[in-house]
Amino acid sequence: MSEPLVRVEHLTRVFTSGFISGFQIKAVDDVSFNIREGEIISLVGESGSGKTTIGRIILRLLPPTSGRILFKGEDIMKFNKKQLKSYYKQVQAVFQDPFASFNPVYPVDRAFDMIFDSFFPDLSHGEREELIAKALEDVGLNPDEVLGKYPHQFSGGQLQRILIARALLVEPSLLVADEAVSMLDASTRIDVLNLLGDVRDRLGTSVLFVTHDLALGYYISDTTLIMYRGRLVEFGDTERVFKNPLHPYTRMLLESVPDLNVKWEFKGEIRPEAEERSVYEIGGCNYAPRCPFATEKCWKVRPQVVEVEKNHWVACHLHGGE
Repeated sequence: MSEPLVRVEHLTRVFTSGFISGFQIKAVDDVSFNIREGEIISLVGESGSGKTTIGRIILRLLPPTSGRILFKGEDIMKFNKKQLKSYYKQVQAVFQDPFASFNPVYPVDRAFDMIFDSFFPDLSHGEREELIAKALEDVGLNPDEVLGKYPHQFSGGQLQRILIARALLVEPSLLVADEAVSMLDASTRIDVLNLLGDVRDRLGTSVLFVTHDLALGYYISDTTLIMYRGRLVEFGDTERVFKNPLHPYTRMLLESVPDLNVKWEFKGEIRPEAEERSVYEIGGCNYAPRCPFATEKCWKVRPQVVEVEKNHWVACHLHGGE
């Protein structure tokens, strides 16, 4: 089997909160997975699960506390300035808020100029215009209606398309899409997802799709990784994970997806006051406090990842995670 494009090995990231009596939080806790060439991976989890932190470490916006990330077999944290420039040509990102990715003072053209100045400084003005026009047309935009205009003149969906077009200029090996459609209208989300799939099919670009939305992850991905409180609890082929969910957290997520045939009905129950919770680290399974099947062992012993069927892994004592 060929070397994966990206190999994430025992990745851990610890944050310290507070100045005086600070405490440590493991945002990412011993996470390992691979991204193959031309593969779309969905990294799924609720807010605070650590999925965005993983994306930021892959982009070298954050250093890991321990563990490493290998890109084409090389540790990205050991790259020198020249290697890092080459890395950023091959690894691009599209973030959650498209409006925050543009400087409102400048036309959107500046986003393309920065790419050319960094990676293709010797191209003529005419060559630049030709490449920009093609990239915009590839994402369904008319160059004459885009160039020279300012960010506030576009919708969120249009700005995301411009950002994807910007990334396509360098034909990246990996695109990190961090909640790239969460701020868009429902009618626009599917268009952007289809665009990501088209980028993979045309350029062979791998995509790490970070999302909290199970439906979006299922629609776009070949492989799904489910995260909870910094740990991978279940992962594998998307069809296997969704059609045969094994971890209680995965099951809970799937059961939480609203059914359009059922309407919520108020029953007059009074919501109890939330209990005050202290910050602590569980020695066993992170999901134990919320799991209806938790045993004493779940609280004390951390479950290991086991392969329950081909290309389907889970970290749960219910399935032999000894």
